[in-house]
Amino acid sequence: MERLVVGPLKATRIPTLIIIDALDECKDEEPASAILSVLSRYMDQIPDVKFFITGRPEPRIRSGFRLESLQPITEVFRLHDVERSLVDDDIKLFFRTQLADIAKARSDCNFTEDWPSSSEIGVLCEKAAGFFIYASTVVKLFTSRNRTPAEQLGWTISLPKSTAHEGRAGIDLLYTQVLKQAVDDVDADDEEIQTRFKTIVGAVLLVFNPLSAVALSDLLRVPNISTTIRSLHSLLLVPDDTEDPIRPFHKSFPDFLTDPKRCKDNQFFVEPAVHHAQILLSCLDLMEERLRKNICDLEDHAVLSEVKDISTRKKDHIGYALEYSCCFWTKHLLEIPGSSSWVEEVQRVIDNFFTTHLLDWIEVLALTGNLDVGVLAINDVDQWYALVSVVQTVH
Repeated sequence: MERLVVGPLKATRIPTLIIIDALDECKDEEPASAILSVLSRYMDQIPDVKFFITGRPEPRIRSGFRLESLQPITEVFRLHDVERSLVDDDIKLFFRTQLADIAKARSDCNFTEDWPSSSEIGVLCEKAAGFFIYASTVVKLFTSRNRTPAEQLGWTISLPKSTAHEGRAGIDLLYTQVLKQAVDDVDADDEEIQTRFKTIVGAVLLVFNPLSAVALSDLLRVPNISTTIRSLHSLLLVPDDTEDPIRPFHKSFPDFLTDPKRCKDNQFFVEPAVHHAQILLSCLDLMEERLRKNICDLEDHAVLSEVKDISTRKKDHIGYALEYSCCFWTKHLLEIPGSSSWVEEVQRVIDNFFTTHLLDWIEVLALTGNLDVGVLAINDVDQWYALVSVVQTVH
């Protein structure tokens, strides 16, 4: 904050607007938002600057804005206070312009002159129930090459209505139908393909740092990941380059898939504790297989800053999947309850890991500039074993 924001702004006195979007998605365990806490200490030192901060009103964010130095200078704008008719007008305009662009781009399809009609736009807007994420997902769905936009429009309009809380049921139903559409050519009795689908989607949603199709395939030992998720482009950002990370378009999708009260189809439900355990074991298996002494084949007593091709060596000998495993395996460990049926297997694999690869693991952390992660990771392991010990004692 001092070097990046306060110092330069004090020196230049340039009127500045800084936007922090989706603050609620920051990994932050502090009682009050860490970013807001830091801002509260420096606000009186920053001239001519305003911060525009968006986020869901989670407790730590509300607590942050109540800090003594922030509260008097903060103006809160609640989106749910916006008049619904104004939101609907925006969503209708969004549908009208986006679908018109889609129609122009599909020379292989025949559309009526007024496609989509005002009444169809009205129905889509009603189903969106004020939620732009619904509208955005529908538009992405219409860009699919597997079905024509007209077919997708008819299919979306035919979805049943629901009276559940606000528009969440609408987006939940849409997510469910898109997922069903994605596997509609899969044999319902083919458990292997269904398990593979959930394994891949679960990993995309639960990894702590987005991974590419190549890295996910390497980590999970599942080939052709892109083929499995090719029908989920309306829900996941799947880059053309297989080395670019895959990520959900919106946090509502992982929220939906990991909540049994919302995702009622077990074919798609991602149980976090189970999938975190699977990802953890994949990380440990990969480290068991690939970690070795002097993994980058450096000369004795080499100084990293003097190794000209160190980046190439790290990519060739470590790679993104192994680097992710070394950095984040304990974060997945902390997500496994002490009462989980995976506990004994996890303990056995961890014991073997520390017996055979502790120094090799530290070496990779050092090579990738993540040595500090090792200290935190040991604390994570200690914390998890203490939790498991308490649970076992109770039982």
